[in-house]
Amino acid sequence: MYTRQNQKNLTSAQKKRFTAAVLELKRNGTYDAFVRTHDKYFVPDRDRKLRVGHMSPSFFPWHRRYLLEFERQLRALDPGVSVPYWDWTTDTSPVSSLWADDFLGGTGRESDRRVMTGPFAYDRGNWTVTVGVSEARFLTRNLGRPGNPIALPTPAELQWALDDPAYDTSPWDSTATAGGFRNKLEGWAAPKSERWRNHNKVHQWIGGHMTGGTAPNDPAFWLHHAFVDLIWDRWQQQHPGSGYLPAAPLPLGDFQRGRVIALDEPMPPWDVTPRELLGHQGTYRYE
Repeated sequence: MYTRQNQKNLTSAQKKRFTAAVLELKRNGTYDAFVRTHDKYFVPDRDRKLRVGHMSPSFFPWHRRYLLEFERQLRALDPGVSVPYWDWTTDTSPVSSLWADDFLGGTGRESDRRVMTGPFAYDRGNWTVTVGVSEARFLTRNLGRPGNPIALPTPAELQWALDDPAYDTSPWDSTATAGGFRNKLEGWAAPKSERWRNHNKVHQWIGGHMTGGTAPNDPAFWLHHAFVDLIWDRWQQQHPGSGYLPAAPLPLGDFQRGRVIALDEPMPPWDVTPRELLGHQGTYRYE
């Protein structure tokens, strides 16, 4: 079993090993395959087809498996590497160590949001964006959106989601008015004054490539979603009597039948069920 650490506690050597492994996956084509996978399964709830990655109950287990697959590729290159997590409720500055030149690099320049620092800057020659043809071939960010400021989620906003004892609620998409932990944490359809609350707000705060289906073009994606995975752990510990919903396939006639994944239904592209991903004990732990 290995450990996923808070990124703020990484040594300079650990940062170097992580970024080196990510760069090698980019060089050999593996990284862009992961970006294509996320884009393929980024299905909005207005589409009348299966939603497995976003705006649906399988948001947490799907991304857990997705991160595990990515982490396995990293660890095949360097067994000492794991995906660190970024606690965006406490590490909130655009100039924190997360965005330093020796780790993820910083925000984009004002003219075109092009990231100019760090190992993933286009000018370093190792990070050309190839997935998402409507966007730039260089990595873009706009940390905090200075022109139209947005703040990262607060501890209180995160706790608001964690305190909901229901995993998810009908109609199992971003419009559920009864709330549910998954919907509150994913954060698509909060009230107008609180748009993009929690997970989705972080994507918007980073800006650039992180705001669409090809968000993994930005390596910050993995650290963000490792924290989302940890949050799911916290919710399970806070509500031991609550579980994944829907537990059974939706009945005939339900508008969402065939569009959302129940507890024991397989999630593409891996043919594993949410039940198989309810825990990760024995594989990794959080520190």
